[in-house]
Amino acid sequence: MTIENILKLSEATTLPTKVVINIGYTTSMLEESVASILKVHDISLPQYNVLRILKGQKGKPASLASIHERMVDTNSNTSRLVDKLIVKNFVKRRICPTNRRKVEIEITTTGLELLKTVDPLTEEANKNNLSNLSKEECILLNDLLNKIRTNE
Repeated sequence: MTIENILKLSEATTLPTKVVINIGYTTSMLEESVASILKVHDISLPQYNVLRILKGQKGKPASLASIHERMVDTNSNTSRLVDKLIVKNFVKRRICPTNRRKVEIEITTTGLELLKTVDPLTEEANKNNLSNLSKEECILLNDLLNKIRTNE
């Protein structure tokens, strides 16, 4: 079904506006499919993003600033997300031994175990969401989205 039919857009809606609306609507749909998986495990999509960033550190701690700059949703309050993950024992915070002004964040074994459970589920949801696209179409879509962001 087209975005025009789903949202009953008027014929006066310009193509650029339709495209932007379609990207936003599709983003919400994709996020909801993953959020429903995460909800069962009592974490949000931004919290999951923090855990994946920390897992990518391969055992090295990260600062709040470095986590924030790698967040998908840069409007997220990274400090608050980390606080919630600490309460759930998925991450830990410590003062850097060489620079007492620096706070370091690390994923815990519990956090890594959660990702072992959740990552395959989210990967399957991602595959299902894109099942109507060929590999070549996925590559093209990814390239086009990159191009929109960089205004090349």
